[in-house]
Parts: sequence; structure tokens; C-alpha cells
Amino acid sequence: MNRTEFSSLIYQNLVENKEQIHQQFISNKEQIGFFYLDDSLPKEFALKIHACFPKMSETVQRKSLREQKFTAFQMNKYDALLEEIIYAFHDHKIVKIISEICDLKSVYPDDSLYAGGLSLMKKDNFLNPHLDNSHDKDRNRWRVLNLLYYVTPDWKLENGGNLEVWPNGLKEPQITIESKFNRLVVMATHQKSWHSVSKVEIENIRCCVSNYYFSDTPLLASDSFHVTTFRGRPNEKVKDAVLKIDNNLRTFVRKIFKKGIRENPHKYRK
Repeated sequence: MNRTEFSSLIYQNLVENKEQIHQQFISNKEQIGFFYLDDSLPKEFALKIHACFPKMSETVQRKSLREQKFTAFQMNKYDALLEEIIYAFHDHKIVKIISEICDLKSVYPDDSLYAGGLSLMKKDNFLNPHLDNSHDKDRNRWRVLNLLYYVTPDWKLENGGNLEVWPNGLKEPQITIESKFNRLVVMATHQKSWHSVSKVEIENIRCCVSNYYFSDTPLLASDSFHVTTFRGRPNEKVKDAVLKIDNNLRTFVRKIFKKGIRENPHKYRK
């Protein structure tokens, strides 16, 4: 399978379900628009993608108060099938139909995979509530959509590692979106799109193919530049205070240095 074949299958599924998932996105649009599409690919192809995921030792670990996970983005180091599925989501017809579903214009995929690629989470890994950084690596375009394609077979809600969105802020209950096998989740990103990933509870690896779309304009008129901004969960008062200081320090650095003290290494260097 190559990216063209993958994109054709995904496109057909999106077309067949377009009205339903459009309504799902619109029903949440005023807070954090999102939709999910199950059985995104034929099962045998989703299983092959999962089987090709790299070993944990071949990935980059991210471990801090903010998050614990593993990423892979230098795609020429891994099975070629993984690069094909990632870039299938860059196909013009995929970008166009997802833009239509989300009522967006001037939307672009990110060839450099800035912050995208593969995500792996093992037992006790998590992502605290956060806002994604507002721009692409060069700060020319606004991040507007997250695309998350989950490929771990037989993943269950009780396993943890599920996407959580906080449409009414961190003082109100979150909505949990199960990281179900062969499920594509598309979520809007803006100044109020707080989201997180619950702690993985089992001895298994949650695998996800990640892409991000950018635009010439932000989703909200109130949006402004910000770094990836983390907060503590409602019961993590001390951690929340520490993360607020961390956010302020990183924001201060980025105001002085456009790309930070050092350029973010998380991009595909072809």
C-alpha cells in the first residue's frame, strides 16, 4: 500500500459519512469542534500499520511534569508503510474534504511533520491538559486542526490513554474520546481548545499516527501566539502552579527568540 491508495480509502469513508461527521463537528464548534470516524481503513491495513510501529528504543522519549510519551518523526528510519500512512493525510482531496467538514478555508498540511509523526504511550504515560502551540515551526501559519489516527488493536476505554477535551475549561468535566482501534479523530485547535490524554493503565502500547493542519488565519479572532501551554488537572494544585511558571518562562523566551533558544528538533529532516 502507498499513500495514494491509503488516501483513496480514507477519502471514500469520509465521503460516505460526511454529513454525519459534519454535524458532529458543528454541534461542538462553539467550544472545541471535533469529530471521529471509525473503521477508517479496512481492518487488515490498520493491523499492518500497527505491526510496523517502531520499538520504543527507536523513538524519542519525552518525560517531564507536562507529559510522558514517546515520539517518532524521522520517518526514513522506519518501515516505509508508516511514512505512507502519515502522508496519505496530506493528499489534496483529504485536506479539502476535512476542511469542508470543519467549515474551514485555506488549510494546509505540514510536510515537515512539526510536532507530528508517530506517538507511542506505555503504562503510566500521559499528557496533562494543554493548548497546542499556536503556529507552525516558522510562525507563519496558525495551527487549526489535529488529526489523530489510532491503530492499537483491541484498545478499550478502561485501558486509559484516551483523548480528553475540556470544552468548558478545566473547572468543568472533560469529554473522553476513546483511542479506539482504526479510529480517526479530528479536533480544532485554538486559544480555548484544552485537551489531554489520560494515563495509560495497562502493560501495552497505545499507538497513534499524528498530523496537524495549518491555516493563514486563526480559528478565533481572539487567538494570539502562544507556546504549548500545560496545566495541572483539577486535583493537581501544586503541579498546576509549577506548570504556570513553566509556561510563563517558555513564553518569555519565545518573545525574545522567535524559534526559542534552540530550534525545536521535532521535525522530519529529509
